[in-house]
Amino acid sequence: MRSSGILLHPTSLPGSFGIGDLGACAYEFADFLAGAGQKLWQVLPLNPTGYGDSPYQCFSAFAGNPLLIDLEALQDKGLLQPAEFLNVPSFPEELVDYGTAIAFKLGVLRRAARYFLNNANQQFRTFCEENASWLDDYALFMACKEVHGGVAWTRWDDAIRRRSPAAIAEWSARLSEEVAAFKYGQFEFFEQWAKLKAYCHGRGVRIVGDIPIYVAHDSADVWAHPELFRLDKNGNPAAMSGVPPDYFSVTGQLWGNPIYRWDALAKSGYRWWIERFRAALNLFDMVRLDHFRGFEAYWEVPAGEATAQNGRWVKGPGADLFRALQAALGELPVIAENLGVITPEVEGLRKQFGFPGMSLLQFAFGADPQGPSFRPHNYTRDLVAYTGGHDNDTTVGWWSSSGQGDSTRTAADIQKEREFARAYLGFQDEPIHWVFIRAVFASVADVAIVPMQDVLGLGGEARMNLPGRVSGNWRWRYRPGALMNSLRDRLKVLTTLYDR
Repeated sequence: MRSSGILLHPTSLPGSFGIGDLGACAYEFADFLAGAGQKLWQVLPLNPTGYGDSPYQCFSAFAGNPLLIDLEALQDKGLLQPAEFLNVPSFPEELVDYGTAIAFKLGVLRRAARYFLNNANQQFRTFCEENASWLDDYALFMACKEVHGGVAWTRWDDAIRRRSPAAIAEWSARLSEEVAAFKYGQFEFFEQWAKLKAYCHGRGVRIVGDIPIYVAHDSADVWAHPELFRLDKNGNPAAMSGVPPDYFSVTGQLWGNPIYRWDALAKSGYRWWIERFRAALNLFDMVRLDHFRGFEAYWEVPAGEATAQNGRWVKGPGADLFRALQAALGELPVIAENLGVITPEVEGLRKQFGFPGMSLLQFAFGADPQGPSFRPHNYTRDLVAYTGGHDNDTTVGWWSSSGQGDSTRTAADIQKEREFARAYLGFQDEPIHWVFIRAVFASVADVAIVPMQDVLGLGGEARMNLPGRVSGNWRWRYRPGALMNSLRDRLKVLTTLYDR
């Protein structure tokens, strides 16, 4: 069935405490989606962010981000007093100030935890029991990390770094209050998310989530399961993830995440991956599977390299993994992120399991060898068509770009792209973002998704992420009052016109 939606991470919502959350503005956005006839809300990973505040570098692949907790809901429960909000820091409206937001929100959340835990209910105890397989490790990891000054787990005291049973027992007892507080944060996150998800369903909106292929090295996942990752004797990555040089980067992208030991995962029947998928499908109605091509073959870079150039392709688990997932979970509602160096083997794997692929209209007009596949006349129905994605400039930013900071495109290249796009899309003076939205909505692709920045017609200042830039990403927020009726109605017209 044809449908459309908007890509917006919850951190990009407005709000009173420096970062978007699961409170009133999230419900307002759900109403905007429904009013505009949209059936999908796509988000980025909702896990607790670590290095660079990136949702793709998280402290846990299972936990929720406590920064998304709505503090006003805790006040409504009687867990916070009005005095907590008398000295709220001054936050910017259009950007997330992560340092200030983290200090304020986590401090307030810790005080709510103290009150709650003195009166903990059976619902909380049941939550802890049902999620113990990951929650115990996550809460202890975060408590130990806090005590060690926030450094990576490989620099902790030796016994707890190695997870000796005696150390686990000792640190769990020593940090019992801190561990309980981190568990409480997860309890609140999942309760608030469940209510928002149910509200969206009541408005006819489904949630599209995101599963990154890799996990952060400094995470509860790697600390608790080192046997599943390629690590050296000190616990550091023995090989790193990334992608090779291509049209978009002359040195490739070195992500630095540890590589999986797929042989060990296979011997366990892919139990860890099954539980990861199970957790994601409890949160979301469908998931975008990040870097899908890495499951067929992945780019492995030796430890110590400064770029991704000197890597090699290594065969991944392929169909074996997805057969195991299907056997445990049934049919998988997956969108395969099949961008980048895509081979016939990758496409064969995607089609074998019936996963729709992705296409980004911004990639259709340049010198990328795969450019023709991104042009709407070459789309297939089993496709999710985007104007752009979270790693791209906004459409307005792309259109008006001078190429600054982009070593792969000259001014002449950009001018050529613009001329081609204008001729192909057949427009003159219309706003470029609405031209792009119309093109993906009108296409035969079953699903069309537009980043919220493109709905608002914002420029490069609203870009969510610039790959390769280590800081300053993931900060954009839309202003209060931006969800105007005129935008809703214009989107609804296109949605109706093209049977979305």
